[in-house]
Amino acid sequence: MLCTRCIRGVGRQVVAATTRAAAGGTASPLLRMEVPKPKCLEHPINVPTKLLMGPGPVNMPLRVHNAMMKPMLGHLHPEFTQVMDEVKEGLKYIFQTTAEVVCCVSGTGHAGMEATMCNLLEPNDVILIAQNGIWGERAADMARRHDADVRLIKKPPGDVCSLNELESALLKHRPAVLFLVQGESSTGALQPLEGVGALCRKHGVLLAVDTVASLGGVPFFMDSWEIDVVYTGSQKVISAPPSVAPIAFNDRAMEKVRTRKTPIRSFYLDITWLANYWGCDGLPRKYHHTGPVSSVYALREALSMVSEEGLHALWSRHSSCAQRLYSGLEALGLRLFIADPAKRTPTVTTICIPEGVDWMKVTKYFMSKYQVEVSGGLGPTAGKVWRIGLMGYNCIPENVDKVLKIMKEALANEPLLKSNL
Repeated sequence: MLCTRCIRGVGRQVVAATTRAAAGGTASPLLRMEVPKPKCLEHPINVPTKLLMGPGPVNMPLRVHNAMMKPMLGHLHPEFTQVMDEVKEGLKYIFQTTAEVVCCVSGTGHAGMEATMCNLLEPNDVILIAQNGIWGERAADMARRHDADVRLIKKPPGDVCSLNELESALLKHRPAVLFLVQGESSTGALQPLEGVGALCRKHGVLLAVDTVASLGGVPFFMDSWEIDVVYTGSQKVISAPPSVAPIAFNDRAMEKVRTRKTPIRSFYLDITWLANYWGCDGLPRKYHHTGPVSSVYALREALSMVSEEGLHALWSRHSSCAQRLYSGLEALGLRLFIADPAKRTPTVTTICIPEGVDWMKVTKYFMSKYQVEVSGGLGPTAGKVWRIGLMGYNCIPENVDKVLKIMKEALANEPLLKSNL
């Protein structure tokens, strides 16, 4: 067995030989390594355990963690494509759809949004976007990058669009696509969707919906509500790692894709390639990209847990925990950012920051003393609210009570929290 000094000597000889070979075997001077080995990588990774009660990602069940430790497979091995097929069945259940094209984009929720835009939109296509928070802003930004003609229905943060407002906007703008966010995580608003799909069919418009912060926490029915494209994230209610964006295109949406006059601008996000790789088009699977194998294992196991609990029970658990949180916050004298309960998503609750309280010191108190994450606002709510997430694995009464206990303790510590100190 070689000692450390011998191993280093062998390494130097290999480097020298490699350098000479690269120089055509001549006796050129040995090139020096200018960048040393990183000191930070001389020990194993150390990651603390935290309770993630912000707007996502959330903690994962041990069963999902363990799934990621399964042996690595090739991204087109039959054993792995079987796992992919099981994921598709789980996604059809949680989306409540029989659509053929149900798959995943290798990326987070933003990748799902980008895939929606780049597949549905061609230059000068009109897209109507309801904007009541940061995700409507992001969607508009992405659509403009694909040279779409972006029209907006602007609502105050925390508000949502009515059917009458949507129909008036459809008549005014005559879009090819209407884009809505079901759960706007920057404000905590829940956009009603029932009836919107029927309006879109009436006016010949495709309906695309972002459910990243809502799917699994509230009812969602892709087929019954006549939604043409939907995407979500794996790291919220589903409680898998952030790495894949489940997405579904129905026949109407795929017809739009098939009849495009211009190529889809992104190869990586091309839904026709993704549909083939995920076995959605009835053709032999072709290599498109190397799928995130371990993340797909995790998603499969998380969807298995969703299926075991059942959607009605999952929706009920989120509603019940949210009501418990609302009551507890109001008992502490705090005011919810969205006054109308019908407009709140149970997955992300926004709380108005009391006058004189430094919101950041409160979130730091949660983290430094208890290793619990709650978040400040985002986009239009930055500096105005705290955001508490109740999603998936973390959505249990015990976690609600823990957050309320820490919040009460933090708010009682006034000298620490006054913003003018």
